[in-house]
Amino acid sequence: MAIENSQPSRLQLPAPEPLLSVRGWTAFLGALIVICAAVPALNLLAPEGSAWHVSDYMVGLLGKFMCYAICALAIDLIWGYTGILSLGHGLFFALGGYVMGMYLMREAAGPGGLPAFMNFLDWKELPWHWALSDSFVATLLLILLVPGVIGGVFGYFAFRSRIKGVYFSIITQALTYAAMLLFFRNETGFGGNNGFTGFKSILGFSLNTQRMHVLLFALSGLALLGCYLLSRWLIRSKYGRVLQAVRDAESRTMFCGYNPLPYKLSIWIISAMMCGVAGALYVPQVGIINPSEMSVGNSIEMAVWTAVGGRASLLGPIAGAFAVNGGKSWLTVAAPEYWLYVLGALFIVVTLFMPGGLIRLPGQIRQWREKRRAMALSGLKQGARA
Repeated sequence: MAIENSQPSRLQLPAPEPLLSVRGWTAFLGALIVICAAVPALNLLAPEGSAWHVSDYMVGLLGKFMCYAICALAIDLIWGYTGILSLGHGLFFALGGYVMGMYLMREAAGPGGLPAFMNFLDWKELPWHWALSDSFVATLLLILLVPGVIGGVFGYFAFRSRIKGVYFSIITQALTYAAMLLFFRNETGFGGNNGFTGFKSILGFSLNTQRMHVLLFALSGLALLGCYLLSRWLIRSKYGRVLQAVRDAESRTMFCGYNPLPYKLSIWIISAMMCGVAGALYVPQVGIINPSEMSVGNSIEMAVWTAVGGRASLLGPIAGAFAVNGGKSWLTVAAPEYWLYVLGALFIVVTLFMPGGLIRLPGQIRQWREKRRAMALSGLKQGARA
């Protein structure tokens, strides 16, 4: 009689999938070449009368759009993959912008000088929160730390109290609105209504040169690509699968032994930091930062970019940010009084008829065609039987 092997067979787990497929890496490298080589060359080297020339206006516009795309990607991490709808991420975007603006104002004032608005208000010394604003290294750290710490403190108390759904969205709106009112006050040291402007240089290099505009464009593109890779790595890991489990069934996830609090809090902080980076890159390109960046409308627009592009897709929010802001740039010139109506209608249409957003629209159209074809064939068969 044959003796069976009593040792249990080893469970063969599937091999982890690569971060990007071959096609994905090809597209990624293509985007890298366009951002770092093609657009700069067509702007700096191609003559202005040439059809291949990329204007300074277009470089600045695309740079802004890439900053917006980072915000849309940050919203997708918490809304699309974790089920947390924030209507206050404009706060973190503005905080990153203000940190960068403080450094630029100190550099414009010169060694030992006060920013122009403080001289106008007859201030004699810098407030305490401007202490590290003359250091570029400290500024880079604070761009991440300030949104991360504020978002972390708020998120800890909100998630620990199990606030979710529309109540959480309203609280984020209230937080952003309160911060906007605070920054409007002159005595807080953030420039009041006017905010910060009059930037001249960064690290001793003028901000008003064509080469600097191209450099900021390239840095914005590299930040967007880096945030995309980071987001994809997070979502494809076990950590990302737990986030999606929390989104789909938080109670079941808790019964399986996972505490949702650290997962929700950590992805919330990462999302806030990403918006801070976007704001810091945005400010030197537009030349101004003021409390209006914390307006409720700006935060709602970020959610619209994500919804229009397609939640839980990563590429969708990027496409949505470019599509919506491209339409906004054109329509606010052609018919500015209709833009808000168009934006509201677009959100309603996407919610009702395109729940997958623009990124899944081709697949949705394919399903519609297959459904109509199946209905037509069914009708023909019923007619033949009759």
